[in-house]
Amino acid sequence: MSSAHLITEAAPDFAEALPDGGVLLGLDLGTKTIGTATCDAGWRFATNGKTLGRGKWTRDKALLGELITSRDVKGVVLGLPRNMDGSEGPRVQASRAFARNLSEAFGLPVLLWDERWSTQSAEAALIGQDISRAKRAKAIDSHAAAIILQGAIDRLAGGVI
Repeated sequence: MSSAHLITEAAPDFAEALPDGGVLLGLDLGTKTIGTATCDAGWRFATNGKTLGRGKWTRDKALLGELITSRDVKGVVLGLPRNMDGSEGPRVQASRAFARNLSEAFGLPVLLWDERWSTQSAEAALIGQDISRAKRAKAIDSHAAAIILQGAIDRLAGGVI
């Protein structure tokens, strides 16, 4: 499998597919929204982006394509929503299918990253910033995407694999 169509849960394989680093796109895939985040090319800091309304794949692909092109994204980190006991349910299968679609559509390597606790961490951070409940609801997915991406880049850049 070429590095462009690499879909992996192994951070070392993902890092090997991107020897020169590059901007990464973090995604928190929900049933109604897609939270986005990006990081710098040196894999130091994740920054939350927009929360996109989710629709059919062709629409999602167009919105993500604009983001990928405008930021010159080199790889994608997609949250993998395992159950708390580590098992995989229907949402994991939907995320794996989304990863295949992403990889095929954009020719980018995809790292599937365990996202357990990301939404709870994002909500706690927003509450800590005294963000209202209504504003938290709009921002939670992009903040969760930033937490997912930061966890992945900490592992990638720090070599703690």
